[in-house]
Formats: sequence, structure tokens, C-alpha cells
Amino acid sequence: MTRGKTTARTETPTTARVGWVSFVGAGPGDPELLTVRAVELLKQAQVVVTESPEHAELVRRVVWVDPADETAGPEIVDGGFGEDGQPLTHAARAKVVVKHAKKGGRVVRLMTGDPFTYASGPEEAQACAKACIGFEIVPGISSVAGVPAYAGIPLTSKDQREVAVVTCDGTVDWSRYADDRTLVLLSGVGQVGDIAKQLVAAGRPATTPVAVTRVGTTTEQSTVTSTLADVAADVRAARIAPPAVIVIGKVVDLRQTLSWFETKPLFGWRVLVPRTKEQAGSLSTNLRGYGAIPEEVPTISVEPPRNPQQMDKAVRGLVEGRYEWIAFTSVNAVKAVREKFEEYGLDARAFSGLKIAAVGDKTAAAIAAWGLRADLVPTEEQSAAGLLDVWPEYDEDLDPINRVFLPRADIATENLVAGLIDLGWECDDVTAYRTVRAAPPPAPTRDAIKTGKFDAVVFTSSSTVRNLVGIAGKPHASTVIAVIGPATAKTAEEHGLRVDVMAPKPDVEVLVDALADFGAARRASLLEAGQPVTKPSDRKTSARRRKAE
Repeated sequence: MTRGKTTARTETPTTARVGWVSFVGAGPGDPELLTVRAVELLKQAQVVVTESPEHAELVRRVVWVDPADETAGPEIVDGGFGEDGQPLTHAARAKVVVKHAKKGGRVVRLMTGDPFTYASGPEEAQACAKACIGFEIVPGISSVAGVPAYAGIPLTSKDQREVAVVTCDGTVDWSRYADDRTLVLLSGVGQVGDIAKQLVAAGRPATTPVAVTRVGTTTEQSTVTSTLADVAADVRAARIAPPAVIVIGKVVDLRQTLSWFETKPLFGWRVLVPRTKEQAGSLSTNLRGYGAIPEEVPTISVEPPRNPQQMDKAVRGLVEGRYEWIAFTSVNAVKAVREKFEEYGLDARAFSGLKIAAVGDKTAAAIAAWGLRADLVPTEEQSAAGLLDVWPEYDEDLDPINRVFLPRADIATENLVAGLIDLGWECDDVTAYRTVRAAPPPAPTRDAIKTGKFDAVVFTSSSTVRNLVGIAGKPHASTVIAVIGPATAKTAEEHGLRVDVMAPKPDVEVLVDALADFGAARRASLLEAGQPVTKPSDRKTSARRRKAE
């Protein structure tokens, strides 16, 4: 790269060098709205200059950085405030970006919304150009379009074709907007009463629909619909505070049929996910899809057995043809055997001639990911009992070997072993992994569990019930209890919990679907009764449910 005045380049350099900044739009709040290009650049960045406190967590989520490991991932620089704690001006923030760019490496300037739409991107990019630093622009979804879309309000329709976007800085001549085109107002919440009066005085009907949406595209989003005549009072009553986007015009009426985000069955629900760290991901993802805010609390950790000799002996026996069957009762069991195979330098070929059983579809999928196929999977009840229901009796004429290898957790029940013996099989019940109770969660989380600040908790096994109660206490009576199956329900009831939701099939996705169905039915019931839609955690003390004696 030559020195001297340069213009912005559109390609990313192949080697780290002085002078490259990516101005990346983070969208209006929902991390799922990041573009593929934005995610790629965040993963490659050495430095990320943020704009809001939420951006640091967004970066960690995208690049899978453990917050406890301060050395992992890119260096995160606060671009919102200076070392003195005061908000940075556009010029001061541009200096921060230029300073880090001159050190070399890849710098991502993460910006709310879109870098070139009502943002400081143009000024900061000009500062880079002046300093002979190359840059690129990665557009993001602006709050201008994103927030109304999440509120169920289209900016245009077949009858409304014009849109005006206005930043409310106190110098706007509102008489210019007396026609019926759609108005999108930014930074106008504090002035909305005066703006409404001026628009009415300019000729807009006082009955013109208005929608005010705060914290748009996040699970804290809330929208107030009103009219120019009443919006000031309605905003005060709802205590709407910035950041918020205001839409004025006939298109607001379409929200009655197009509202899709705030009407999700679990919208805004704070849901406790007591699982192992490795298993919580898919469950939390499914909960977010229904609008919930999952909070993962590890209750157990999976560790190798204290004495590995039993497992070593069983794996050698498997390779030598000692077993007719191997039965996997969990994804963790598959993982434990696979890790032992890798330790010995073995692969899936060692399973040749061996029949494989899986307790359910998830376990079968883990087996398939290893390049194997389960020969036996229960189609109805996917549990140890369900596996026994479909397990064949030992037949000395058809089965050359009568032994089953059963790699399981150290706390597994004996029902499966007893059932296999009753069917004529000999069973090597081997501890493949241990489940260890996790450390208690932080005090604020324990307090939230006990005082009903969680709307729901999802239990995926009896051990998660026992361990959560053991490390954090019993969930409050107002909290919705969802369980994965009858055995987990029984354990929950033994601990004094009232079960509200039970999955019809022992599968985490089905469990989340069942909780969502419960939330949807609850919402419909409240609306039918003419009551406001509330969350379980909003219940008053007098309305709290108590478990029947």
C-alpha cells in the first residue's frame, strides 16, 4: 500500500497491516440480525471498538468467548465513553478508531443500526481517509426500518407510498409534514407531545394513528399505539423512555393484524435453563425462537469416571467381539465411548458385527454423527422403559453372544439392567462418565429463583431437578414448571413443585414446543377475559399458586 492520500478500498487486505477499519452495522438490537459478513469480520478482528454496553456481550456471543477468559477473543474497546467516564463525541470516537488502526491488525468499528444511516459512520470514515487508513462499510439493518418491522408496522402499503424520516433535534419545521405520508421519528420521545400539537396545528387530523416502540427488536420491546391527540398522555402512562422509534400515519393500524414479535407465546419470559453447559445451547436457541429470554444455570458437569479401568476393559472387549449389543442411553454416553475410541486410535470400524441400540432420536443422531446407524430405537416412549419394551429376548439359536455393553452415568438407575437380565441377557453396566453437582449460581440468580422473578424453568431430567434445588433452592410457586417426561415430573413433585407442562415425548425441542403451547393458551385466555397480557412473574402475592397439600 502506498502512502499519501487514499480512497476507501472495497477489498479486505490479505495480511494484517496499518490502515484497515471495517465499519460494521450491528442492527437495532437483535443479534440475529447481524449479516454473514459482520459475523465473519468479528471473528477475524483483533480490536473491536463498540458503541453501546450490549456490544461487548454481542461480540463474545459471536466469537464464543468465555467472559472469564480476558485473554481470549478480540480486544474490546469502549467507544461510547472515555477514560473519564464521559460520553465520547464523534470526533473523539474517530480518534480512538484511528489510534487502534495505526497499531496494525484488523479493527472492527461496531455501530448500532447502519453505519451510514443516522450514525457517525461518515465522520469516522472521513477521519480514516484523512489518516491514510483504508476502510470498508458493512451495512446493517437501521432502526428506521427494523424497529417498525418488529412492531408489525410496514412503512409503506399499497395506499401509502411515501415515507419521511426525521431526527427530532428541535429545529424541525413540522408544517412541512402536514400531509398524510408516513413519518418515522428518531429521538423524539421527550418531545412527542409538542410534535403532535404542531402536526395537528399544521393540518394533520388529531385522530392520526401513532405507534411508539422502545428497545425495538429485543425481548424488552414494547409498543404503545395511540393518536396525535392522546400520544403524550399515553407515553407518560406507559413510562416510555429512549431509545424509541415513533411511527405516525395510517400504516400504524396494520399492526392490529401484523404484530408478530410481541405476540410470540413466550415473549419476554425469563426462562431458567438448568442443564450442563454443553447441552444448554439448542434448548436456549429454541426458547429464543418463541421470544423467551433463556438464562442458563449449570447444575451438573460431566466428568470422566474416577476409575477408567472398567471402561478400558469394556472397550477392549468390544473390539475383541465380546458383546452382541451396545446400548446408548444418552448423548453423553456416545461422547464418552467415542473419546475412549479416539484415545486408543480406534474408529467406527470397530463396531463391525455389533448391534447398536439408542434410547431416543437425539442419541441416535449422535451415533449417526459418528458414521454409525442405530439398529434399535424406541418409536414411542423414548426412555429406558421404552427401550426395554422393544428389546428382543435372548435366543440362543439366533444370538451367538448373550452379552450387552451398557455405558452409562454413575447415577443411572438399575431398571434397564434388571429388564435386560429378565430378557435373558447378561449386562456389563459400565460407568462411562460421572455427573457432578455444579457450584451454586450467583446470589442474584438464587434470589430470582426463590422470589419468582423467573417466568418458567425447564427441567430435562430428574438430576436437574435435584441439583437445582440443592444448589439454588426451590423455584417460587408462581414460576411455570416444565418437565421432559413422567420420571422428571415425579421428581419435581417429590421436591414440592407443581408441574404445569410435560412434554408428550422426551425431547428438548418437544419440551420447548409444549411450553410455548402453554404460553399461547395462557395469552389467549387473558385476551378472551379482557385482561392485559402479563407474564407469570407479574403475578401479585395474593395470586400466587400453591401446591395442593
